[in-house]
Amino acid sequence: MESGAMYTELDLFIGGERIGSALRSGEPVLNPATGDVIGTLPHATRADLDRALETSARAFKVWKRTLAVDRAKIMRRAADILRDRQERIAQILTLEEGKPLRESRAELTLSIETLDWMADEGRRSYGRVIPGHTPDARVLAVREPVGPVAAFTPWNFPALTTLRKISGALGAGCSIILKAAEETPGTAVEIARAFEDAGLPDGVLQLVFGVPADVSEYLLASDVIRKISFTGSTRVGQNLAAMAASRSIRFTMELGGHAPVLVFPDADIDKAVELMGGFKYRNAGQVCVAPTRFFVHEDVHDRFASALTAFAANLKVGDGLDKASTMGPMANLRRVDAMQAMVDDAKRTGATITTGGERIGNAGYFFAPTVMTGVQDAARILREEPFGPIAPIMRFSGMDEVIARANSLPFGLSSYVFTASERTARIMSQELEAGMVAVNSATVSLPQAPFGGIKSSGEGSEGGIEGLQAYTQTKLVVQQ
Repeated sequence: MESGAMYTELDLFIGGERIGSALRSGEPVLNPATGDVIGTLPHATRADLDRALETSARAFKVWKRTLAVDRAKIMRRAADILRDRQERIAQILTLEEGKPLRESRAELTLSIETLDWMADEGRRSYGRVIPGHTPDARVLAVREPVGPVAAFTPWNFPALTTLRKISGALGAGCSIILKAAEETPGTAVEIARAFEDAGLPDGVLQLVFGVPADVSEYLLASDVIRKISFTGSTRVGQNLAAMAASRSIRFTMELGGHAPVLVFPDADIDKAVELMGGFKYRNAGQVCVAPTRFFVHEDVHDRFASALTAFAANLKVGDGLDKASTMGPMANLRRVDAMQAMVDDAKRTGATITTGGERIGNAGYFFAPTVMTGVQDAARILREEPFGPIAPIMRFSGMDEVIARANSLPFGLSSYVFTASERTARIMSQELEAGMVAVNSATVSLPQAPFGGIKSSGEGSEGGIEGLQAYTQTKLVVQQ
């Protein structure tokens, strides 16, 4: 186990001031590998939220007038600070979230790269000149920051989702109030401190915690907020989108997924197992874009199932701070119980468990990496996002059949295809109903590319130029 792994002091960050738990209610933060309390998180009061809103409105007026090149300098300075503190923050992330330390390091690397990319992209938020309707007319379309933002992030990627939202907002010239996940607050606290130390003006970034529904409803009821960005469950996201629509404010929603994997008979099976196995059990399967429905052609089904079973069985499950661990715990006991319920349901409907299928030990929240075959369409796991380390494998025989099955759910976040055929790859990229399709790859998250879903999996994108434009609005200027 890594020595010296210590948690951080938790606080709110409002108006440039760190506010601790004195005179405020709060909640314990647990280490999911042990179930032990590692910190106490203060909740923002109504007065705190009012102050955050007031300060965000004032800070927006300052930040939007700050030159894009100067905004980029501060953002890049924050990125450098985060790099200097990366190992320390990675340990905090693993303590509160559970994932193996090397996964925390990799998440922080991608997060910091996203911040760097958006810092520069903010300098390229171009408008355009439009031919006029008279000889003397000057017609411009310009992009302006939309205004103060309320952002909400989940517990499974506390660095990446946080920095995606912060970097998009700041790069565009918006101020932002972030309500990060109460289960994993330490990472967000450390990120806020990095921006503070980088010289970000007071109030441009603020961090609050509390009862999620209460905080979100209070912030969204304010006329100050002009955009929301949310990553989390489909149900909560749809509720927030309805609230935003009632006030005619912009929103970005990155919601749940249930990603199909289509393995064709000409696929490189070893590569497919290596990539999808590694991605399936990353963060104990608690990933919105994780592969969750494995459709394997009948000609290679048995070989694939055998190889994925061996892959899962060889994983070392344990505390993420243990260098030997290749998979960490679930987030909480509720997730463990949910996994067991899905496994039991699949078995009742005829599935065969080839490895795993049960909780490991009674300390911490560990569930064995699981593979099941012969899963029937009636099984819950084929209709509900598992968000855990369970891989159901189904046979298919024809292309039209597997396309229909892959597209049969309301989800449309990511899809994965393995084939040696250019024609099959082209057809799948056209026909699969998903915001992101990876062919012979597990990579769908890049700083320079849009990340987002369609159907019930979301609205809008983070990352890429789309991620910056999501925090801007278009203004037409006609000068005669």
